[in-house]
Amino acid sequence: MDVLDLDVLDIARWQFGITTVYHFLMVPLTIGLGVLVAVMHTMWVRTGKPEWLRMTRFWGRVYLVNFVLGVATGLVQEFQFGLAWSEYSRFVGDVFGSLLALEALLAFFLESTFLGLWIFGWGRIPKKLHLASLWAAVVGSIVSAYFIIAANSWMQHPVGVVVGEDGRLQQVDFLAVLTNNTALAAFSHAIVAALMVAGALLVGIGLWQLRRRELAERPTTDVDHSVWRRSVRLGGFVSLAAFVLVALTGDWQGKLMYEQQPLKMSSAEALCETEAPAPFSLFAWAKLGSNECDDVHSYTVPGLLSFLAHSDFSTAVPGVDELQEQYSEVYGETYPDDPSFGDRAGQPIDYTPVLAVTYWSFRLMIGMGAVSAGVAAYALWSTRRGRVPTSRIGVHGSLLAVGAPFVANATGWVFTEMGRQPFVVHPNPDVPVGEQVYFFTAQAVSPGISAGEVWTSLISLGLLYGGLAVVELFLITRLVRRGVTTGDTTPTPPAVGGDRSHRDDDGDRPDGSRTGDDVLSFAY
Repeated sequence: MDVLDLDVLDIARWQFGITTVYHFLMVPLTIGLGVLVAVMHTMWVRTGKPEWLRMTRFWGRVYLVNFVLGVATGLVQEFQFGLAWSEYSRFVGDVFGSLLALEALLAFFLESTFLGLWIFGWGRIPKKLHLASLWAAVVGSIVSAYFIIAANSWMQHPVGVVVGEDGRLQQVDFLAVLTNNTALAAFSHAIVAALMVAGALLVGIGLWQLRRRELAERPTTDVDHSVWRRSVRLGGFVSLAAFVLVALTGDWQGKLMYEQQPLKMSSAEALCETEAPAPFSLFAWAKLGSNECDDVHSYTVPGLLSFLAHSDFSTAVPGVDELQEQYSEVYGETYPDDPSFGDRAGQPIDYTPVLAVTYWSFRLMIGMGAVSAGVAAYALWSTRRGRVPTSRIGVHGSLLAVGAPFVANATGWVFTEMGRQPFVVHPNPDVPVGEQVYFFTAQAVSPGISAGEVWTSLISLGLLYGGLAVVELFLITRLVRRGVTTGDTTPTPPAVGGDRSHRDDDGDRPDGSRTGDDVLSFAY
């Protein structure tokens, strides 16, 4: 396919896909690392041990860099609804309006306000209140994620709405939207996946720092050694626990998909014909550039797909060819001959997602999650009983594997969104056909915009996001290379003539607060 021949719809989809995946690289780290930093801060408040304070301040800096870049890239997302997807915005406005308003006015302001208190509250507010402000910010980020996921899940499984006499959607049950089973499954899956991302970051950087100190023959009894060892152990246990929970929540989500979007899941397995029992594909290949199911060949495990879909080894799973016929019969073989569909008006509809994308994104999601769990197990084993890993391959491999859960998260979302096509709002199979709410992606793009205009915004946003990526990598690399500093537990020298009698051995005042100079060093 020649990129110069892409129409407005294709370019707009590429733009939204690129910017969304880029933004979503930061979201799970913000959520997961926020929880772990709050745990570190809690442990410092409870124990008073300096290593927990140093961990809080180091990982807190990484968290803040990622948070700021995440906010900057997230702002673009909502603008795109009006710029490139105005017809979609009109269609879902009654549903999305309430969810996005709650996300911005309640969750985001809760998150940003209390995060500001935490950043600038060192030495200004009581210790426990300062800790509570961080937990409030973390809860705000999780609540914010729920509203966004609830909106996305409504697109996958629309509930709580009816079509009015004027043809517009009317939300009649907001609670149904919030308690959508698709949202509950997707939210739980996303949160534990976020913890896996944060755990991998702690493991990779912590192992690298331990090996670095070992090669420099630094002592294994000082506070800095404890910082990195505790980081590795915490990250390893969190990653392994999160992997188990990711598998369980993913199984829940997969079973729902087989009920609500069977074509998406059959495409993920390249299952062409209905089979009972249905095999699970381990590896598949097809003719390059073909999206025909008959061109796919695969190695399979008999009966496993039936178990994953229905919890038994014998139930039939519908194939892609049969489902394509069913969708064509119910929703039409061609797009309506309506101007809102642009060049696609009256054209045949292919209800089968891009098989290569759904198949391999699904496997990358699972495979990268397994890699992350394997690295976590290696980290726990290599640091058992006070050991320090020195294997260059093991440690550097663990550092590279920090990217594995990021890839798993990104490909999981690619699978979720690409597998829904050609619908931007997928019909709910639990509703009678005549009452179903659905919306084709082809009719969602803004009318009147040209390919040149969307190309301009795509290129501009691509360059901007590329620049932001360089900035984030530079800042985080700089923080990692610098490591923890003595200023994280040692007070800034007092003014000339001052004394230090109001400090304890960790550089805190007796009440646990810190000075304004320490605030600046933390924010830096």
